[in-house]
Amino acid sequence: MIVAIDGPAGAGKSSVARALAVRLGFRYLDTGAMYRALTWLALRRGIALDDVLALEVLARENPITFDAGDGVSIAGHDVTALIREPVIDSSVPIVARHADVREVMRERQRALAEQGDSVIEGRDIGVVVAPHADLKVWLTADPQVRAKRRHAERDGISVDTLADEMRRRDERDAANTHRAEDAIEVDTTSLSLSEVIDRIEGLLRERVA
Repeated sequence: MIVAIDGPAGAGKSSVARALAVRLGFRYLDTGAMYRALTWLALRRGIALDDVLALEVLARENPITFDAGDGVSIAGHDVTALIREPVIDSSVPIVARHADVREVMRERQRALAEQGDSVIEGRDIGVVVAPHADLKVWLTADPQVRAKRRHAERDGISVDTLADEMRRRDERDAANTHRAEDAIEVDTTSLSLSEVIDRIEGLLRERVA
C-alpha cells in the first residue's frame, strides 16, 4: 500500500509523512532528502551543478539509502544532518530541475516503494512516481505559516526573509510540482500535526473500506 503526500515547501510534508508512517507501521520515504543527498555529494566532489551528464552518472552510481529511522546515506556517508545546511537549500533546486537526473531518482524511488507499504512525500509523487498510490494527499498551508514553520528549522534567518525565499523557490520548482487530479487537499494552516495525521488516517481507512 502506498500513500503519496505532495505539496509545496513548508506545508508540513516531511513531519506529516514521517509521523503517519510511524503510526501505520509503513516505510517513510523522503524524496526531497534524496535530491539533497545527491546535491551534497556533487558539491563534495566538485561536480558542477549544471553538468547534467555528470550528475546523472553520480546518481546512478551512488543510490541513496534510508535506515530504519530517518537516516539518509549516500556513498558510505551518513548525511542526515548535512543535507539540511543552507548551502544545500540554495543548491538543491538547481540539481532537481534536470529532467535526466530526476528520472534516475524516480527509478530509485519506485524501487524503494516496491519494498513494502510506504508513505512517500515530495512534489510529484501522485502524478509521476506513484500514480497508482492507494491514497494521494495534497498538503497546503498559508504562505506566512509555511515561512514560520521553516523558521523554526533555520537559525539566524528572519521569517520575512524565509517567506521571500520560499516564494522564489515555489516559482523555481513550479515545473516539477504536480498535483494529481485525484489528490485530496488537506490545509494544515490551523491544524496540529496530530490533527493532520488523524485526518489522513481517516481518509486511508475510508479508501481501504
